[in-house]
Amino acid sequence: MKSDSRLWLGGILLVTLAYALGTMVDSGDGLSITAAMGTWPMAAASAVAAASLLFSARARAASGADGEAAADGTDGVAALRYLGFAALAWSAGAVTYGVTGLFSTSAALSLTFGDLLSLVALPLYAVGFTRFAPLPRGARPAIRHFSDSYVCAAAVFTVMWLVLFAPLYNEMGTNADFVGFALLYPVADIVVLCLLTPLVLTSPHSTRRAVVLAMGAFVIICGADLISTITRLTGEPLAGGIEHPVRLLGFALLAGLPWLTRDTTAAAPRRITGRGLYRFAPEIAAAVALTVATVTLTVAALRTDGVVPVLPLVAGSAVLVLLVRLTGLLEENATLARMVQTRERHFDELARNSGDVILILGDDGAVFHVSPGAADAFGYRLEDLHAEPITAIVHPEDLPRVTAAMSAFRRGASESFSLRLRVRSGDGTWRHTESTVSRYERPGEPDRLLVTTRDVSAQVALEEQVNHLTFHDGITGLPNRAYLEERTREVLARNAKGDGPWADVAAIFLDLDGFTAVNDSAGHTFGDYLLAQAARRLRATTDPGHTLARWGGDEFAVLIEENVQAQQVVDLAERLSRVIGSEPFQVAEREVVLTASVGVAFAERGMESGELLRNADMAMARAKEEGGGGRLEVYAAHMHAAVVRRLELQTELRQALADGDFVLEYQPVVDLESSQVTAVEALVRRRSGDTVIPPEDFIGAAEESGLIVPLGEWILREACGRVAQWRAAEWDIGLAVNLSVKQVLSPRFVETVATVLAESGLPADVLTMEVDEEVLLENPGEAVARLAELRELGVRLAIDDFGMGYASLAHLRQLRVDEIKIDPSFIRDLGTDGTVTLLTHTIIRLGQDLGVQVVAEGIERPEQLERLRAMGCGYGQGFLVAKPMAASGVEALVGDDVRAPTG
Repeated sequence: MKSDSRLWLGGILLVTLAYALGTMVDSGDGLSITAAMGTWPMAAASAVAAASLLFSARARAASGADGEAAADGTDGVAALRYLGFAALAWSAGAVTYGVTGLFSTSAALSLTFGDLLSLVALPLYAVGFTRFAPLPRGARPAIRHFSDSYVCAAAVFTVMWLVLFAPLYNEMGTNADFVGFALLYPVADIVVLCLLTPLVLTSPHSTRRAVVLAMGAFVIICGADLISTITRLTGEPLAGGIEHPVRLLGFALLAGLPWLTRDTTAAAPRRITGRGLYRFAPEIAAAVALTVATVTLTVAALRTDGVVPVLPLVAGSAVLVLLVRLTGLLEENATLARMVQTRERHFDELARNSGDVILILGDDGAVFHVSPGAADAFGYRLEDLHAEPITAIVHPEDLPRVTAAMSAFRRGASESFSLRLRVRSGDGTWRHTESTVSRYERPGEPDRLLVTTRDVSAQVALEEQVNHLTFHDGITGLPNRAYLEERTREVLARNAKGDGPWADVAAIFLDLDGFTAVNDSAGHTFGDYLLAQAARRLRATTDPGHTLARWGGDEFAVLIEENVQAQQVVDLAERLSRVIGSEPFQVAEREVVLTASVGVAFAERGMESGELLRNADMAMARAKEEGGGGRLEVYAAHMHAAVVRRLELQTELRQALADGDFVLEYQPVVDLESSQVTAVEALVRRRSGDTVIPPEDFIGAAEESGLIVPLGEWILREACGRVAQWRAAEWDIGLAVNLSVKQVLSPRFVETVATVLAESGLPADVLTMEVDEEVLLENPGEAVARLAELRELGVRLAIDDFGMGYASLAHLRQLRVDEIKIDPSFIRDLGTDGTVTLLTHTIIRLGQDLGVQVVAEGIERPEQLERLRAMGCGYGQGFLVAKPMAASGVEALVGDDVRAPTG
């Protein structure tokens, strides 16, 4: 290759030298031989260059030899093609000159068709050159490049004007106005030259030699244009027509470009400077040109008559000082570039040592960087991840979310966000991942995506396990109340939407008669074994299409989803009752005989799930009230008598609220580690004479009547005012208030809470609102939205009786709760039932992982307290810690610094 290059260059120099010698030989008519030949040799040379470039472009396109260079953002085929078209334009212009014979002094006064063809070559050449040396990517770098190129061009033209063209302008006299036509060539050449020269320093190494040769050829052609302009202005060929050999040399180098550079793409890259200043090539070129122009203008001004010397000296020195300052800015930019490189090294170290997988992606999913941890985390080789877009290993069902995220970044989204995706690991299994996606910016490069991913498969498995436990009973393994309610809602909704006839749906409720006495006498463990045996008998009796659930306590429920006759449902209810009482239950060495009270209700068109289940529950309660055990009742209208009594109770409650017969008691919440009282839970009681009525005797009626809304507002206002007074006395104590579903869904609920907080002066983050699964069953979308508004006020949220109802992990995410309260039934059997103990520990760990406060309710025995402390439960309440008490009792407890029992 080196010998071929020498032959090419040697041949070019010999042809150019021979042609240049013609400028010294007179042709006989006052012109040199070179001048007499005119532009025809130029036309031939540029035509040869065009043929060479276009042929090489076609050959390279057919062979695919540009694949390696294309990785640097270059396109060698397009570069050669555009350069070839530029050479064709120059050839056409030269032919036009030769045909018309307009290459004379008078041509300075106008533009010819040949001039236009030659000017067309300049943009074509610039486009071809930028395919070898790409322009900066991004709007800011491009604007910087073009503005610096303009400054450079203006400065170079200023120098050329003062040195070359100003004297000619003054000599032309009346024809001076037409100098602009002659200057069109050098001005256009200067603009393109200043635009392209900085790109030589920033060009990829794979095309570096081609860029240098292309720039050299263009500089020589520009020099020939400058000589030609002087010739046109003076009317006499300069140095016997030396412009023609100069131009011939430029075209010859252009013709040899593809053959002198075709084998250099595999060379190892090298940096031009040691400090990275090549990144600021446009600024450097502009500064150098501006310095020369400033000195030239200053000297010219000093030699001009009528100008006070101090003015050009001051102006010139000011510009030079600005240039010195610019040099300092360039150095600062270089320092910043080094800082960016240092940051990138630190980023690489962090990615290498981080347990998470860190990726840098294009907006099409192409992988530009992946941390080494991917190999250990997902079992891939790094080269495998680089080989295809990241979307290739994302689960097909999750791809729409990935596509939406990438589209958002293309539209300019700047905020980071999280994605939960399933990713295929190296062994073919699907892993659950949690990723944080943000915009990644580097100077001079297009924006990309920074993705931090961690494997959360173990966490998802735990969530699924807890979610299963949330919807299933831990003792019997049956679905729990929350599951049955949700299933009933789905079945009735499906029937209501169906086009066919109404499918009969029924509910059966079953209560174990005498179970409470057995449980109290033999203990909860004995009772749990008995419940498990009863569940197995019931499951064996029901059909696979029925939903059997434990409703709570010793109550079971069956949802009949099939289109069966009423008598068939009653027959099933009787079989369930008989299977309970048919033979004794064997627990340890004891035999226990139980019966079952059963209630049946049928759904009607338009009936809601809650009504169907309440009817079945009411029928079961009626069967139990009749006594004797083993009775069965089908819901009938006369059962509404109990409802009438509840209406009377509701009237009494309204009067009690008006008369101020409600009072509050406060049950302390204690830090189990320090035994300090940290909060109190406000509990409402009704006073009737000297009797204090517990909430379970009236809250249900208040809920049904809607009285719970004004009653809840009174509770909130009274409790907030009291706790605000305590905090004013420098007692750092929080407040918890229970919420009902009707309160949450009331129109002015959030506004009421905000007003109460403002009036009492209680900080919002001191107040904790407790909700249970009922809030999530009744219109869950609106309820969650209301609670989210409440949280925006700063109020804390807690899920009460967690583990027994509908409080799944999905709702923990939706509500963003601050606290979960473990249901007392878990604490009751803590340490005596392995399943309950494991589930309690799991809930505590879940709260710790989610960063929420965990409160255990119903602590009644010292061993429960110790086990909760060992599990890491942070807070607790119960009769062992402190019973509900009046406000004065709390003041005495906190004032005397009474601590929770230690054992």
